[in-house]
Amino acid sequence: MNPVIQEITDRIAERSAASRTAYLARIRRDGEAARAKGPARAHLGCANLAHGFAAAPDEDKPALRGTAKPGVAIVTSYNDMLSAHQPYETYPQELKAAVRKAGGVAQVAGGVPAMCDGITQGRPGMELSLYSRDVIAMATAIALSHDMFDATLLLGVCDKIVPGLFIGALHFGHLPAIFVPAGPMTSGLPNKVKARTRQLFAEGKVGRDELLDAEARSYHSPGTCTFYGTANSNQALMEVMGLHLPGSTFVNPHTELRHALTGAAGRRAVQITAHGGEYTPIGEVVDEKAMVNACVALLATGGSTNHTLHLVAMAAAAGIVLTWDDLAGLSRVVPSLTRVYPNGQADVNHFRDAGGMQVLIGDLLDEGLLHADVLTVAGRGLDRYREAPALVDGELLWSPVTGGSADLDVLRPAAGPFAADGGIHMVEGNLGRAVSKVSAVKSEHLVIEAPAKVFDDQLDLLKAFEAGELDGQDFVAVIRYQGPSANGMPELHKLTSPLAVLLDRGQRVAIVTDGRMSGASGKVPAAIHLSPEAADGGPIALVRDGDVVRLDSAAGALELLVPAEELAGRTPEGRPLSDAQWVGTGRELFAAFRRMAGHAELGA
Repeated sequence: MNPVIQEITDRIAERSAASRTAYLARIRRDGEAARAKGPARAHLGCANLAHGFAAAPDEDKPALRGTAKPGVAIVTSYNDMLSAHQPYETYPQELKAAVRKAGGVAQVAGGVPAMCDGITQGRPGMELSLYSRDVIAMATAIALSHDMFDATLLLGVCDKIVPGLFIGALHFGHLPAIFVPAGPMTSGLPNKVKARTRQLFAEGKVGRDELLDAEARSYHSPGTCTFYGTANSNQALMEVMGLHLPGSTFVNPHTELRHALTGAAGRRAVQITAHGGEYTPIGEVVDEKAMVNACVALLATGGSTNHTLHLVAMAAAAGIVLTWDDLAGLSRVVPSLTRVYPNGQADVNHFRDAGGMQVLIGDLLDEGLLHADVLTVAGRGLDRYREAPALVDGELLWSPVTGGSADLDVLRPAAGPFAADGGIHMVEGNLGRAVSKVSAVKSEHLVIEAPAKVFDDQLDLLKAFEAGELDGQDFVAVIRYQGPSANGMPELHKLTSPLAVLLDRGQRVAIVTDGRMSGASGKVPAAIHLSPEAADGGPIALVRDGDVVRLDSAAGALELLVPAEELAGRTPEGRPLSDAQWVGTGRELFAAFRRMAGHAELGA
């Protein structure tokens, strides 16, 4: 192992000793009871159990009534509005058939909400997005609380859905769990063309019809959006953590291979129950090594900054204390190995065709950058994830991928990376601590020192841009009262296009915010997730128009260049919306979430 990665892993384990020990004691107690007493539903009272199979099909009722066959829960995020989740419509029947064939019985235990950050960008609904992660975790818990099940199949793809399912499943950590992906849509309009059209629209050079046509040709069919944002980062991390079947992540929907992998997930779920001979509870799979592997994969691929929040929260659900300092330390030794939009022009289909997860994982293992000795749903050892699936005479088989990248413009080996360090840096100074994604930012834009332009609402920045008030000047846009306890920490991706226009005109611009940027953002230098946030008295609330801000993403510095004595004499300006003002689009239902939201560094 790389000594720095081993040192950070050991540090996490030491820091987490008490909470991890308590977590493992609980799930191992539950696991021992499961192994000793048989399928979970056998312990229900007769009335309880009768409710549990009343609506089951005739072919499953005898199995559910009996106590021999393990029960498998399907928790699904299916809806037919969102392209990423639409393919899940047929999964329950496919999975039930596969589980039945393997000697188990499956039921849809519950559904979880799945909102699309792409639809809600720049709109009030985005202020519910981050909170939806915890709603999904709670909905997962409700689905599994019936005590009918011995394993779980988790159907989710995008943004908050996978982290929410993950957190919920870990609270039933004695149950095995497999994430079942749906796959990306086929490649559409190139991302570079789409991004350019957005900028032209922001400049008023093309109209709504042209923009909508470009967007529709980019997002054009069932499947996950093909850029490397949070959704596809989720998928990559689930594979490297051993919670997908090997090679299943980026197989397109509605293909023979996709259907074969879905069936294989159902069969495998039965095999890894406490009654199947290869007991593999999710709480044992997700350990300190697995969490470090996830961080390494995120950094090596220039993945979504949203995971600097999610990974902290996901680790905590398993009793593991992961910090931004861990991510920063890993980033210094993990090279950038991929160029997938927004970090390059390729999409995830091109990444898959270049060798994808198998080549990436194999190379990281060979370089000692991933822990190999981990438990996965495919068995012991991450080497299993060097193998790619294929249909041979109708039979699903895995074989090792021994070659390297087929396209060095998309995927490179650690011996010849795109950059020597990871794509995510931590920055800090007298404004607090923040996250900066550098993998998509040109080197000449990594350092900026310019006057602040302060906004308490992203719409005010958009209005200033449209009015020409931002033309011809360098500035750092300070956008505050956008944190978890202010308004749910919405993504501010809507600001990327106008600020990119100014950047292309030769202006030096950047963003400093206690909010988030999308996993699809990148071109504009930014310090995001600033903690403490303005609503909690963070120094960002003291910034005034014209104050000089210095952001050095390369060196990890974020400073407000105002004398300390002057800053000490200031009082905060602006304020978050009150509960009475924070209404509409259902936001008032989440007022309690605002009051209970944790700091960004703690996973929000």
